[in-house]
Amino acid sequence: MGVQLHLLDATYELFRAHFGRPPHAAADGTPVGATVGVIESTLSLLREDGVTHLGCATDHVIRSWRNDRFAGYKTDEGMPPELLAQFPLAEEALAALGVVLWPMVEFEADDALGAAAARFADDPAVERVVILSPDKDMAQCVREDGRVVTYDRRKRAFMDADGVRAKFGVSPASIPDFLALVGDSSDGYPGVPGWGAVSTAAVLHRYPHLEDIPDTIARWDVTVRGGASLATSLRERRDEALLYRELARLSLDAPIPQRSVEELRWQGVPRGPFEALVERLAAPSLLGRVPRWRD
Repeated sequence: MGVQLHLLDATYELFRAHFGRPPHAAADGTPVGATVGVIESTLSLLREDGVTHLGCATDHVIRSWRNDRFAGYKTDEGMPPELLAQFPLAEEALAALGVVLWPMVEFEADDALGAAAARFADDPAVERVVILSPDKDMAQCVREDGRVVTYDRRKRAFMDADGVRAKFGVSPASIPDFLALVGDSSDGYPGVPGWGAVSTAAVLHRYPHLEDIPDTIARWDVTVRGGASLATSLRERRDEALLYRELARLSLDAPIPQRSVEELRWQGVPRGPFEALVERLAAPSLLGRVPRWRD
């Protein structure tokens, strides 16, 4: 039986911990609850059967190349300052757990996860890549052959290619086109006016990519409510739609230095660095959660 490679969206885990657990302060009074939550969550993951190889991606900075392409793309504006301040600490914590960490600067954490999935999915040693993220962007990584799936840890639900179609109405390969048309409020791009999820799914089912959709309704061979206005809207804003798809597509050239999946094998928690971190965080209960020490 091959390796089950797990890829963790640690930025999402930091947000989830910040909004989902009680506040906690370090010995010096600094809010560190989100970081403690990420440690708890990651140690819980490492206790699960089959989690032997793990890569974690973070947004070392919130801005990326996408902000240069589109002024309205997401930034750290409006983010709780006590959460933003914990991004470097959370990366330090993950490193102290002994897991492989990819802190993204020009790219986003999602890009790193996509790049790692693309690199290792065809490795003969890898049976399956499991992307631990509920982010809809990650659905484009799901493979028809089942070698890449996503997993929502909160809902405890896997999503394969059929699951992507059931949820979005389109195949994984059409997810960037889908997001370009309907927009993504969390990432800050609006989509094309009039294009909702239902109509978009119907059109992309027939025409899988933006380039495939005819400019005029007279050339469509799919019937969609309000199709004429949809065709007009896309024709007038096709360049915008292509830009939004560029934003939605993951950059599979994000820097992932590991070339072998064995470089992602978790060897245990390094005792010294982790004990020092736990003392700083004033969270001694974390020591009892460690499934295996490295030394």
